Amino acid sequence: MDISALIPAFGGFAWTIFFFVVALSVIVAIHEYGHYIVGRWSGIQADVFSIGFGPVLWSRMDRRGTRWQIAALPFGGYVKFAGDANAASGKDDDAMADAASDPVALRATMHGAPLWARAATVLAGPVFNFALSIIVFAIVGYSNGIIRDPLTVGDLRPLPGPVQELQNGDVVLEINGAPVPSINDAAYGTFMNDLPQVPVLDYTVDRGGERTVVQGPYLRPPLVSGVSPQSAAVAAELEMGDVITAVDGKPIFAFGQIKEAVEGSEGRSLNLTVWRDGALSEKVLTPKRVDEPQADGGFATHWRIGIASGNAFEPATEAPGLGAAVTGGVEQTWRIITGSISGLGHMITGAISTCNLSGPIGIAQVSGTMASQGVQSFVWFIAVLSTAVGLLNLFPIPALDGGHLVFYAYEAVAGKPPSDGALRILMAVGLALVLSLMVFALGNDLFCP
Repeated sequence: MDISALIPAFGGFAWTIFFFVVALSVIVAIHEYGHYIVGRWSGIQADVFSIGFGPVLWSRMDRRGTRWQIAALPFGGYVKFAGDANAASGKDDDAMADAASDPVALRATMHGAPLWARAATVLAGPVFNFALSIIVFAIVGYSNGIIRDPLTVGDLRPLPGPVQELQNGDVVLEINGAPVPSINDAAYGTFMNDLPQVPVLDYTVDRGGERTVVQGPYLRPPLVSGVSPQSAAVAAELEMGDVITAVDGKPIFAFGQIKEAVEGSEGRSLNLTVWRDGALSEKVLTPKRVDEPQADGGFATHWRIGIASGNAFEPATEAPGLGAAVTGGVEQTWRIITGSISGLGHMITGAISTCNLSGPIGIAQVSGTMASQGVQSFVWFIAVLSTAVGLLNLFPIPALDGGHLVFYAYEAVAGKPPSDGALRILMAVGLALVLSLMVFALGNDLFCP
């Protein structure tokens, strides 16, 4: 299903909010279910499982005594375990007092459960977020497949101008007389980057068992195969499948020519001629400075407009093994975790701009943009955001899951939990830190370019 077909049914604002709520609700539900199910397995009674806060819109009680509910404010959720304090009524304080004389009842409360059970229950939320990400990345990787080796022509892309004699199923042996390396060879990327920048290339292909030479467009044309959220391309309304045929009136035929023009612009607005479905139009966009992660863990700042390149044809793919797909999901999740930690460290030291930290408005905008690019892009974004939420909750800040784990670690070492007074102070400090971070991120959404 093409989600973008729903856009006319929503205003731009409603579209953005709707998909933001969908993404957040899925992530919150998975996170809280992790807390709930591991708590249940550990013998801790859950009184309430809520998606959202505020007035309850729907609820039901299950046979285990847990109330499942959806509340009016869909910007979070919680699991309320037996023994959790209820400041409004003091009800659970009374329940704890009653349970104190009954070891079995006390064991079923969050505060009376063994230390390992409490720690496992708290840790389960972030772990389930990571598990969601791994599963989604693995499924997407499996469904997309891996590029067939040797390079084989799949679907041909609609492109303006250049001759196109390639056919689906052609096995590409040489380009302009140079043998094409295996796609698993380190030289493959260098080979593609070093192709002569001419509008038409000679492709030596194996077609039905016969070796033949045909002509086709430059392998990496100025094709928009992806659009980054919150980018100059989004502001200029570029779409996947667009082909940029000229920059400032100068005809181009290679994606590298766009990159050169953007990097040499120093932020100056560029006039693009764009081919879309056989028609030409003019777009004006202004490149943005973007901090990009590097292989060594650092960051480099470049001028970018937020588009990804693509080949003149879709490479044919084949399904990976299940193990390879899962491994790819784990690796992708780990890259997000390490990249996020590195980025946060570079922001703290001032090496990159703090504008890289997005708040709710920025995340909502990204939700809408990714949804407009299709179901797969939107689901991929949910997986990325789920990893970020899991990681954030592991930070050792009181009021977050990581803060509770620190308290449990202290209890394991000291043989007793922190005092109630210390906990109240630390929780207040932690809440202030979280709220400050939210306000700071919201300020970035409103004031960063």
